[in-house]
Amino acid sequence: MVNGRTVLERFPAGGPRGSWPAEEFAHARRMEGLAAEVVMDLATDAFLVIVRGDATADVTA
Repeated sequence: MVNGRTVLERFPAGGPRGSWPAEEFAHARRMEGLAAEVVMDLATDAFLVIVRGDATADVTA
């Protein structure tokens, strides 16, 4: 955990599908109750799926 964020997974930004694998992974984690989100790490040119602190998702949809 860094700065109150936990990185769940990293996906290369240069992949043929862009951010879609990261978005799909984050969506699956949200369905499990984690408030996962995708952010871009410019230093490593990667999409990161993170959760902030002890955040949980509202899975009512």
